[in-house]
Amino acid sequence: MFRITQKNVFKNISTIIKQNLKCMSNYEKYADHIDLTKIRNIGISAHIDSGKTTLTERILYYTGRIETMHEVKGKDNVGATMDSMELERQRGITIQSAATYTLWKNHNINIIDTPGHVDFTVEVERALRVLDGAILVLCAVGGVQSQSLTVNRQMKRYNVPCLAFINKLDRLGANPVRVLSQLRSKMNHHAAFVQLPIGVESNCKGVIDLIGQKSIYFDGDFGDQIRYDEIPKDMKTESDERRHELIEHLSNCDDLFGELYLEEKPFTDSDIKAAIRRSCLKRAFTPVFVGTALKNKGVQPLLDGVLEYLPNPGEVSNYALKEREGEEPQKVYLDPARNGNNPFISLAFKLEAGRFGQLTYMRCYQGMLQKGDSIYNMRTQRKVRVARLIRLHSNNMEDVNEVYAGDIFALFGVDCASGDTFVTDPKLDLSLESIFVPDPVVSMAISPTNSKDRDNFSKAVARFTKEDPTFHFFFDDDSKETIVSGMGELHLEIYAQRMEREYNCPVTLGKPKVAFRETLVAPCEFDYLHKKQSGGQGQYARVIGILEPLPSNKNTVLEFVDETVGTNIPKQFVPGVKRGYLSMAQKGLLAGQKLSGLRFRLQDGAHHMVDSSELSFFLATQGAIKQTFETGAWQILEPIMAVEVTAPDEFQGAVMAQLNKRQGIVTATEGTEGWFTVYAEVPLNEMFGYAGELRSSTQGKGEFTMEYSRYSPTLPGIQEKLILEYEKSMGLAPEKDKKKRKN
Repeated sequence: MFRITQKNVFKNISTIIKQNLKCMSNYEKYADHIDLTKIRNIGISAHIDSGKTTLTERILYYTGRIETMHEVKGKDNVGATMDSMELERQRGITIQSAATYTLWKNHNINIIDTPGHVDFTVEVERALRVLDGAILVLCAVGGVQSQSLTVNRQMKRYNVPCLAFINKLDRLGANPVRVLSQLRSKMNHHAAFVQLPIGVESNCKGVIDLIGQKSIYFDGDFGDQIRYDEIPKDMKTESDERRHELIEHLSNCDDLFGELYLEEKPFTDSDIKAAIRRSCLKRAFTPVFVGTALKNKGVQPLLDGVLEYLPNPGEVSNYALKEREGEEPQKVYLDPARNGNNPFISLAFKLEAGRFGQLTYMRCYQGMLQKGDSIYNMRTQRKVRVARLIRLHSNNMEDVNEVYAGDIFALFGVDCASGDTFVTDPKLDLSLESIFVPDPVVSMAISPTNSKDRDNFSKAVARFTKEDPTFHFFFDDDSKETIVSGMGELHLEIYAQRMEREYNCPVTLGKPKVAFRETLVAPCEFDYLHKKQSGGQGQYARVIGILEPLPSNKNTVLEFVDETVGTNIPKQFVPGVKRGYLSMAQKGLLAGQKLSGLRFRLQDGAHHMVDSSELSFFLATQGAIKQTFETGAWQILEPIMAVEVTAPDEFQGAVMAQLNKRQGIVTATEGTEGWFTVYAEVPLNEMFGYAGELRSSTQGKGEFTMEYSRYSPTLPGIQEKLILEYEKSMGLAPEKDKKKRKN
């Protein structure tokens, strides 16, 4: 029998108090069933090494989400909260976007920290697809860099309003005024300071709030004690000028505020904030905040700016598409009201292999979902019962009972693909617009180092290709090699390391292969008859038309146009023609590369009442394409990369010489305070090994970034080399074929 003692009573009371405190602390970190206007879904995006993850770490600390701050690649070997992967902590870079949530001034903030490397650009794409607003982080020294421009294009694609945050004011050479001018000239943003720094580099003391006309200081060891004071006398003139500049920009962007300004009516700080909010939501104006996340300055006012200027889910118009056969897709407005009366609609935007099976990140756009409900995948029409609903904090999970419109959450054990739409009522027949996925540009041969690891290798590839739509895997029948394709060398290298770490399967990567393309130089007519008779039903099909090149701005696509009139080719056989064209486009006959930048115009043909079939026209089309390879003039296209190189001035000559040696065309140069930046367009085939060469020629000080720009014809020498290599691999007689090509 249990004996009641004073000790036991105190023990039970202390247990209850601890449980209540735990519940209270969880409540402080996130409030359930909160009003829609008190929710913000934001992303933090920027160029490599601009301080995104450090900024997220500070946000989580100041909002009470974490108890201690850690640095990216810090001395304590803990690493930032959002860099949960071991590889991320070792390299000091973000590889996967990570979701978290927190509470600031009674507002729920869902945050997604995204990578800066162009190799992981799909992580930014899918984050921005589901977010309502973003913080564009810019380095006070580097300014607007190549990946900043890419992120800006992605925000524009999904119409995401943003705030700009000029970070790293404590760094040597910090110049926020130059960054603002680049924001206006390079990104075409209507932007103005809403804050000014009180000193830069080692003198960075705080910021001036131009709207409230006061200075803000961040005292204490961790900058968590905010002190307001008057504007320093030596900065009074500059702050007045910058405030006037802010008001002028707002009057140009916002009609309501413009009227007040032109009529010289008095306006308050609230009028200025309301004008910033209205114009920011329309993407007409970008307020610019300043600070240094590493030195704990400027983060809390930025959080206030997120609440004041970025939209809540109710202020963003989201639409689903209702598709009917033979009709244009109909747009259906999604109601974000959190009353639970509307049918549930959500988008799966990211997949990840978790500890308990596949983890699917989702954004709820309409309605409510409870634990135990059943949802339908609109693509596969499969029904899934929701066993667990999870809210994410980096790699930690917290179970919840229900989610509402505007929430970002995750499910376990749902078999789906990235971009799938889930609903509770399949009769709605609605689907959300999917995510833009760029084509991979680098391929490598890959194989497990030990043949006994093939099972683990297969598991790893199956998982990574499902998680990352830019990571492709296929077997090349000609070279008898297993090929992986991705967005860059770093991308493929990271997956190779993850295979070894997570699946105990070391792999060997071969020399990267570039995704060349083949296209026509001039239109080429074709007239091909496919006729086969060998007892029983034969095959008969004739196709007539033109295969023509598309303009250079469309040289990565394939088009099929049916221009037939009458019944020479019955309409039921036209899909067979299209399939034959697309099948042949997978591998050209010039150098074994994919065809692109072509339009197949089917103009006429002939069929047989008995012997014609879809297969006959499929084979006839393949024969017609082969015919154009014999009669037409073909060329090989290669991917051209936009390259940005930054290094000290004394190495400018060496860098220019390297780019010229690699067939690069310099498009622009700029210099500032002892450093120069070169912008060039260089064929991807020439860029392999450039990282090591640049480091050795600039004493390790130079850095470069590159991203895909376009496809362009290769030089004749490279084309000839690719053709000869292909002929050799196919066992053809090169001299004979060379003669044929010349004729």
